Amino acid sequence: MREEQTHTFKGLWSAMFTPVDASGSPAISELEKLVELLVAQEQDGLYILGSTGQGVLFTEAQRKLVTEKVTERVAGRLPVMVQVGALTTAESVRLAKHASDCGANAISSVGPIYFSGNTTSALFHYSEIAGATALPFFPYQLGNNTMGDIPQFIDQLLEIPNVAGMKLTTGQLMEISAIHLHAGNRLQLFSGADELMCHASLCGTVGAIGSFYNLWGVACKRVLESFRDGDYERARNFMLEFQRTILYVLPNIWSFFRKAMQLKYGIDIGATKAPLGVQQRTWSDAEVMQISNRIESLAGVAPVSQNQDPISLNGMGN
Repeated sequence: MREEQTHTFKGLWSAMFTPVDASGSPAISELEKLVELLVAQEQDGLYILGSTGQGVLFTEAQRKLVTEKVTERVAGRLPVMVQVGALTTAESVRLAKHASDCGANAISSVGPIYFSGNTTSALFHYSEIAGATALPFFPYQLGNNTMGDIPQFIDQLLEIPNVAGMKLTTGQLMEISAIHLHAGNRLQLFSGADELMCHASLCGTVGAIGSFYNLWGVACKRVLESFRDGDYERARNFMLEFQRTILYVLPNIWSFFRKAMQLKYGIDIGATKAPLGVQQRTWSDAEVMQISNRIESLAGVAPVSQNQDPISLNGMGN
């Protein structure tokens, strides 16, 4: 790992949406608007073409185009980490080399999609990707999927050149602690579970990468930083409401994101690629804005909302 880059891998990063047009192709003008929004919000970095960015659903050429446009637009103002995992290791390697050529600051990858329970396959996949460039590499782990025995897996992972950290999308905080306790400062760990961004910091994470930070990046960054500075009450009140909101919107999450991004920022992220999300319900403008205002008011970045709780109005209760 390049020593001068270690300081960039921390804080709050959006798992950035990749806006699409009616045909499902990347909508470049909307993508550029989103990049500018997140830069203006002073987020700590951008994680592109992950699950939220629908990376594996695009063609290789489309993924390369998105990487080119984001890195060009960011122009060094924020670090960019590119998720290069694909159906084949060979494609992942090509995407990694392309990300390096574009000036990305790091690369990441999911494990082998069809062989997720095989530790040997995962480590081979990661090794080939990590060795393709000099960029810091962050494996993207979904829980203990592909890890098996955690200490043994981490020891083998640390033997791979350029491995700098991990993105951990897990609700099991002990898994994060186990990795941190074994690896120490040799791995920069990011929580990939939005709803545990504060909790995970107690288990050794240096930052958080998440979907909701596209929408509420300012609020979430304020809370995460204040929590680390000792403001437990604000973090507790915010995180409980944040978790309740996530549970509420989760069954129709993409249509919620799309409506909210349109209303708050004038950015249309488009529909998910079918068949994903095709039966999600349509949200009303009023409900989306009530939810958003409530979240931002608890973070202290918007006036305290006097409106009735939209979630309790829809049957979830307090």
